[in-house]
Amino acid sequence: MSNTDDLPAYRWTIVFASALILAVSMGSIVNGMSAFVIPMQDAYGWERGDIALINVAGIVGLAAGGLIMGPQADRRGTRPVVMFGAFAIGICYLAASLATALWQFYALMFLAGFLGAAAIFPPIMASVGNWFPVGAGLAIGLASGGQALGQGGVPFASSFLIEGFGISGALGITGAIMLAVLVPLSLLLRQAPAISGKGASARAAEEKTYPPFRLVITAMSAAILLCCTCMSVPLMHLVPLIQDRGFALDEASSVIFLMLMVAIVGRIAFGKLADIIGALPAYMTATAWMGLLVYGFIWMDSLSGFYLYAVVYGFGYAGVMTGVLVSIASLTHPSQRASGMGIVTLFGWVGHANGGYLGGFLFDLTGDYSMAYAIAAYAAAVNLVIIGTLYMKTRGPRLRAVTA
Repeated sequence: MSNTDDLPAYRWTIVFASALILAVSMGSIVNGMSAFVIPMQDAYGWERGDIALINVAGIVGLAAGGLIMGPQADRRGTRPVVMFGAFAIGICYLAASLATALWQFYALMFLAGFLGAAAIFPPIMASVGNWFPVGAGLAIGLASGGQALGQGGVPFASSFLIEGFGISGALGITGAIMLAVLVPLSLLLRQAPAISGKGASARAAEEKTYPPFRLVITAMSAAILLCCTCMSVPLMHLVPLIQDRGFALDEASSVIFLMLMVAIVGRIAFGKLADIIGALPAYMTATAWMGLLVYGFIWMDSLSGFYLYAVVYGFGYAGVMTGVLVSIASLTHPSQRASGMGIVTLFGWVGHANGGYLGGFLFDLTGDYSMAYAIAAYAAAVNLVIIGTLYMKTRGPRLRAVTA
């Protein structure tokens, strides 16, 4: 791969390797525990709020670790950081197969997030954006579509693993798959020539064409905290909600699997939309879609109704994370992008943890999910106001948009 003429073709290898890495790693950390909620409740007698904290621990670890791993990727390159994360997350899941107490699950999932997923997500998403100075929206949409695949596929597969091998067996098999898949894929990652080939003076001159880094990161951090609070309620609690309607675990898991398969198409579509109308307008469109529809899950009482609604909701909701990632890519300089991703996604994962725990806590408090889904809708509305304000403040200056 020394021939620079091969670089434009190789960037698509980066995209698809990144998509597969995100499918396995982020699918497990973000909402992979959703299939374990009721089996753990039945097996150990734990309350749903306490079980949801296992997922929260992983996401909090991911959030905190991103502050360290993002800058490390800016300095050391993507491949070594992601490879470290691949080993860490796989080993943590293997160890979790031996856990029997809540605190053990909390500790191991925190480490899986802090050392594993945090070393994977910010570096990979920054790298994909760096490989595509033009048309980053579609590329990021494709890569983040891998995450959607994992967020649907991992809980769906876990439901069968739990039935066949129990809770411990399912966690152990997941850990083994992570090591077998993630480590080889991480070897395919390379540093983008746009980063490795420029000196400090050229980077400093380019940075002046972007809006203030602090403004962008502050606004995006506040917005993603709210939008992820909204989206994580159904991601973590749609399966238990459907089970509460009287449907089996595999049936409930199949609904979220369908939703997140549709989300793959949605992430790619909204990535392309960002290339056409701009990153922030695409983000606002997806946020409005999600906020208007999220509460509707409460009104469903038939499996066919859940399937249909999941398709409609899943397509639009998926554009939210694509919008976030493309917005960061279009509003920050490549030399700061992984650091920016790490900061913003910290607040995103805190939002995921908040919504995931909130759903379980409010269910234990009220006996149903109505209040949790209502608060999710309000969070999306406030997020829309913040992003609209950022759009008004940044549309005037000369920017390097993803379509430039």
